[in-house]
Amino acid sequence: MKHLKSPKAAKRFRKKKAIRAKMSGTPDVPRLVVFRSNRHMYAQLVDDLNNKVLMGSSDLQEAVKSEMEKDSTKTEKSKIIGKVIAARAMEQGVKRVVFDRNGFKYHGRVKAIADAVREAGVEC
Repeated sequence: MKHLKSPKAAKRFRKKKAIRAKMSGTPDVPRLVVFRSNRHMYAQLVDDLNNKVLMGSSDLQEAVKSEMEKDSTKTEKSKIIGKVIAARAMEQGVKRVVFDRNGFKYHGRVKAIADAVREAGVEC
């Protein structure tokens, strides 16, 4: 893992690999992957059997920006992303997802997305 710039990034990468070894997304039960940068949040539904991204959402999209208030916190933005991705999943008939935290700790913005998806009716 010499290509990773910091020990913190290497640690997250090791956790990510361990998590991915145990889970996989299917067309019926896709994998909900979250990525957290310092400024933004991203979420995708992935079908690993067909190597396809079914849909994605982030706080950069107009659908999410229109629901945000001007002074929204990052956690509030994450909740909106969770609601949007859950609504899109329900439209396509997805009722269950496998949550992939992508090596990040399950708290804060990552947890906010998972909770919002569950509140919107998708089993996570």
